[in-house]
Amino acid sequence: MAKQNTKSPDEMSFLDHLEELRWHLIRSVLAVVIIATGAFVMSGFIFDTIIFGPSKMDFPTYRLFCDIATYLGFDSAFCADKLPFTIQSRTMGGQFSADIWTAIWVGFIVGFPYVLYELWKFISPGLHPNEKKHSKGFIFIASFLFFMGVLFGYYVVAPLSINFLGTYQVSEIVLNEFDLSSYISTVRTAVIACGVLFELPIIIYFLTKVGIVTPEILKKYRKIALVVVLILSAVITPPDVTSQIIVAVPVLILYQVSIYISKIVLKNDAKREKKAKEKGLKKT
Repeated sequence: MAKQNTKSPDEMSFLDHLEELRWHLIRSVLAVVIIATGAFVMSGFIFDTIIFGPSKMDFPTYRLFCDIATYLGFDSAFCADKLPFTIQSRTMGGQFSADIWTAIWVGFIVGFPYVLYELWKFISPGLHPNEKKHSKGFIFIASFLFFMGVLFGYYVVAPLSINFLGTYQVSEIVLNEFDLSSYISTVRTAVIACGVLFELPIIIYFLTKVGIVTPEILKKYRKIALVVVLILSAVITPPDVTSQIIVAVPVLILYQVSIYISKIVLKNDAKREKKAKEKGLKKT
């Protein structure tokens, strides 16, 4: 059991803060391990249905793109019967290792809201009452954005990457036979990277609160942000323009939303400062 610290944040020493952080980390890791254990038990479903879903041509994303191409009268690789590659494990412990690490990543993704909750419990005692009041929806909003990013990565980025890389050939002589770890890494990178990218409004909110970012700065560096987003899109997607645009558009929308969030934060802070000054003048 964790020791309940009755001291206020101002009275706590550096070691007291470290002790508090340690217990928050322990509970977070424990939650991830418990979920990971359940994921390990359900590994058959997780691998056959979820992990290997984008490797099958009946995956919803492929059917959608095939229907669109058919409607427009184009031939499309998304309408193929199967993807021309095989997945194999070439090491003795390859499948077991993949099972363990996949379970851990599932534990982190599913347990993300609880990890955020523990992080919030550690940070919130140091916030002012007004800051706590205006940050009540932090866990819900951050979790919602993360899961939206995870779904976007899984249903858009991962299948586009797998379809492109799985069908790409420098010559018909060369067969595509991918290692299990390489395939899982492609899916995991797409999912986690998009989950983190979709946290952009939350990151901008806190950077604005501490005075590092302003709407003017975000507007000034919008073009640079566009280049950075395109580079990130190129990293987590296959090297074709369509996939990069599909990934870049929602991130750029989030960037624009972040500008409005930054404006709202500064506006609310200015209102609170004005009210505080008025109260001070009334007292005098």
